[in-house]
Amino acid sequence: MRRIKNAFYAQSGGVTAVINASACGVIETARRHRALIGKVYAGRNGIIGALTEDMIDTSRETAAAIAALRHTPGGAFGSARYKLKDLETHRAEYERLIEVFRAHDIGYFFYNGGGDSADTCYKVSQLSKKMNFPVQAIHVPKTVDNDLPITDTCPGFGSVAKYVAVSTREAALDVASMAKTSTKVFILEVMGRHAGWIAAAAGLAGKDAGEAPHIILFPEIPFDKKQFLKHVAATVRDHEYCVIVVSEGAAWPDGSFLADAGRTDAFGHKQLGGVAQTIAQMVGDELNLKYHYAIADYLQRSARHIASAVDVEQAYAVGRAAVEMALAGQNAIMPAIVRKSDRPYRWKIEAAPLARVANREKKMPRRFISKNGYGITAACRRYLEPLIRGEDYPPYRDGLPKYVKLKGISVPKKLNTDFVV
Repeated sequence: MRRIKNAFYAQSGGVTAVINASACGVIETARRHRALIGKVYAGRNGIIGALTEDMIDTSRETAAAIAALRHTPGGAFGSARYKLKDLETHRAEYERLIEVFRAHDIGYFFYNGGGDSADTCYKVSQLSKKMNFPVQAIHVPKTVDNDLPITDTCPGFGSVAKYVAVSTREAALDVASMAKTSTKVFILEVMGRHAGWIAAAAGLAGKDAGEAPHIILFPEIPFDKKQFLKHVAATVRDHEYCVIVVSEGAAWPDGSFLADAGRTDAFGHKQLGGVAQTIAQMVGDELNLKYHYAIADYLQRSARHIASAVDVEQAYAVGRAAVEMALAGQNAIMPAIVRKSDRPYRWKIEAAPLARVANREKKMPRRFISKNGYGITAACRRYLEPLIRGEDYPPYRDGLPKYVKLKGISVPKKLNTDFVV
């Protein structure tokens, strides 16, 4: 008879409007298998919670509170931009994880994050075998950038895509109504470090010729200042206004970012932001056109009030599948979303080996970007449209969304040693 073991769940990196739906999927599914999984402990502030033995006992939360995670944005247990370093030169961090897991009888590790989290999950699965304390490590996919390989889409992306497409359409109507005597150019900056998926989603805002967005700037297409300004001028001449959506990762032909802040985050990635202002300055200085710009920033990834119903469903499904795959004996895998058809949109979940996920990045294929480099193709539209379908509104009270706040009761520590991160 299989011995009951506890599970550890953690959230990593930038959170999304639906990451808690994945947490809900993990915890509710684990609760349905109490004969195989004891308790689910959640890391307080992500993987740091495991390293410092600072964990939340989710069994102390009511069923109603856990269910409410499905419609609550942010990271309910706290996330962290903390990257576990190379396994060979920083082995102590990984050994500490196993030490904590051993102390709390944790046999399942569910890590909810992007590419760096997939890498950590893979390394933990390898080291646990060497240390003779087997841990089934399952990566639960999440990233608004939509850049994980193998999976058709990444939970979190569909809701950001919906927010960006809606915002672009609404802002365009505003600008168009004022263009005769006021603003001629509007620029919206969206996330996306090396992959232009979020920027591409703005293309869903308009279908017919002349409809906004008129220009999308992708990280995959080197920025040509002369051609860009020429296109802006022509658009204003023909339509009286121009709506531009620019990815934060837009770059010059030499690969340097248009808006490199000169800093790196905890994952070692370039700190980006401010590309909208850079573009706006060009428009103002070179074309002498009145402009406005906006930076979607955290708004795009936290907007649960306008989440995609498909995205919510998929986020929950990968959490549920992670537990089911672990109970089936699988290890070092990620539940990947596989598209079966576009119309009607049908999908399923299959296991993808982490060896093929970790440290790999999926960018926009050239066939998804228009010939002139400023828009999306019909193929891209077919890919994107199903991902933003449906509304999954949270409950409202007094005119505002009603979100849950967990009790967050700590798991008593069992180790005498502290670990400094």
